[in-house]
Amino acid sequence: MQLLNNKNAYKHQKKILIAVDCVIFGFDSEQLKLLLFKRKVEPLKGAWSLIGAFVNEDLSLSDAAKEIVFDLTGLDNIFLEELQTYSKVDRDPGERVISVAHYSLIRINDFDIDSVEKFDARWFNIDEVPELIIDHKEMVEDATLKIRKKARFEPIVFELLPEKFTIPQLQILYECIYQKKLDDRNFRKKILSFNILTKTEEKDRSGSKKGAFLYKFNKEKFEDYIAKGHNFEL
Repeated sequence: MQLLNNKNAYKHQKKILIAVDCVIFGFDSEQLKLLLFKRKVEPLKGAWSLIGAFVNEDLSLSDAAKEIVFDLTGLDNIFLEELQTYSKVDRDPGERVISVAHYSLIRINDFDIDSVEKFDARWFNIDEVPELIIDHKEMVEDATLKIRKKARFEPIVFELLPEKFTIPQLQILYECIYQKKLDDRNFRKKILSFNILTKTEEKDRSGSKKGAFLYKFNKEKFEDYIAKGHNFEL
């Protein structure tokens, strides 16, 4: 049976607005940050919000997410992944709005960190995030849990580091993601036991004269470790 292309077929049905809200985390080698902007429309105009807007009818959700992030922050070509849908009837005081949240974890140093301020956007340290509108705090919490789970099975942590890094630099990143202090000795012992790092003969002497050896991430060993049924829970 051939389907008719009739855009008026559902004209008697009530329309519901669809939005995309993006939880964009960034790591700057020292801190995990969250990108927010001041909402530009009523209700709640001027309040801190995740990067979001309504979806244009001619765009897919993934394309809408990329366009919204670019239009509201100037950030281009960042990877966004769908998180989940938020559909409580009264979640938005302005109208019945269903939001499909997306999330991203980027290396801030790959971008002009100050350029987002031209769009009334701002990076906040993850432990200094201001009050957010409606259910955006819930979205941030859900995205944080998602990243923690992915870090056990995917190399997302190492994608945020330079090609060569020290064990303390890697520990700082894990502490940012898990939002807790890790014991230095235990962390080093555990991360090296995974056998996914290649030690170089180079040292980072920025912290002390003795310096710290630089390591490189070995993707092949990582994938082999995962294939054997292991994970990287710390």
